Amino acid sequence: MDTLSAFAMSQASKGNPMMVFDWIKAATIIRDENPTTVEAGLESDWEYTGGTIFQNGQIVENECCYLASNWATPQISVDGELRDCFVMQADTEWNANTIWPDEAKAILSA
Repeated sequence: MDTLSAFAMSQASKGNPMMVFDWIKAATIIRDENPTTVEAGLESDWEYTGGTIFQNGQIVENECCYLASNWATPQISVDGELRDCFVMQADTEWNANTIWPDEAKAILSA
């Protein structure tokens, strides 16, 4: 999706509740499925929002991802398989800048 279209979608969705990436769900999937590569991004806007969050058994924290939206669903790509992966921002302290909160890291280290 081009930048102008993404901006238009955001403007049209003003007032809608924000969805943010669900780090607990992502960590649980990674722990249970032991994938090689996991990426996160927003549906229909991966080019501008997506990035690698886990690769070859290691957390990736320095990748640039934007993982919150009032119109695009946060998703996870597990070895190339896309899945919705979000929680409503009203139900969490996470936001678009949250990257690997401690509680998600704890799931992977257990």
